[in-house]
Amino acid sequence: MKKLFMILAAAGILAVSAPMSVNAQAAEETPDQEQVVAQEAPATTPVVDEEVVAEDAEENATFHAAIKQKFIEGGPLWMTPIILVLVLGLALCIERILYLLFSKSNSKKLLTDIEEALAKGGIEAAKEVARNTRGPVASIMYQGLLHADQGVDVVERTITSYGSVQMSLLEKGLSWIALFIAIAPSLGFLGTVVGMIQAFDDIQKAGDISPNVVAGGMKVALITTVAGLIVAMILQIFYNLILALIEGLTSDMEDSSITLVDILTDFEKKNK
Repeated sequence: MKKLFMILAAAGILAVSAPMSVNAQAAEETPDQEQVVAQEAPATTPVVDEEVVAEDAEENATFHAAIKQKFIEGGPLWMTPIILVLVLGLALCIERILYLLFSKSNSKKLLTDIEEALAKGGIEAAKEVARNTRGPVASIMYQGLLHADQGVDVVERTITSYGSVQMSLLEKGLSWIALFIAIAPSLGFLGTVVGMIQAFDDIQKAGDISPNVVAGGMKVALITTVAGLIVAMILQIFYNLILALIEGLTSDMEDSSITLVDILTDFEKKNK
């Protein structure tokens, strides 16, 4: 994973440095060459570039203005909690995803190293290999090797007990993410109900069921529901991704634990 981050960082540096190097080469041209280019280049070229930039800026400004307008129409009192739920939920999701990604390890290589260490240096050498490896799989193996002198049955019970501890660490914070997924639509619906009540109050004050009054009030009321549903869908995607990562780590821990017990069983038979 660290290699992946290094590759992405290198790619980003190259992407930034490439246009900078081109600009530097252009700046090293002689004054005569710059004059010739200025004379030969059409006068309308920079105008076209400025128009494109202006159009892009106008589109971005229009998008941000539309988002801001919808936020105001939905009501800051109801839209602000929905935004806070999104921010807090995404923060928890990103933290869990990074934790789970860094918890992964090459369990096959680890088992091979432990088996080789057992053959060469015994239990202490195997414990040293597990101690120097990160991740829940290595932690479970280390706990099992700590009780290797008490028999394979004790090792199995230790692995089972410590595996539940590692599972609780992997699932830490998921209850909060699930809570945010449930709260976001609820906040949206609450804002919608309050907005509809206000719309009916406006109708009552007007003394007439005007289509403009009804449509305007309903539109404002439904904005909060749309925002809540969007936030819930975004968090649900990240939540399922986290569950998939946990499922993969759980399967890896179970397979590695079974293999470790088999390795220790063979080691005991050889040393009898």
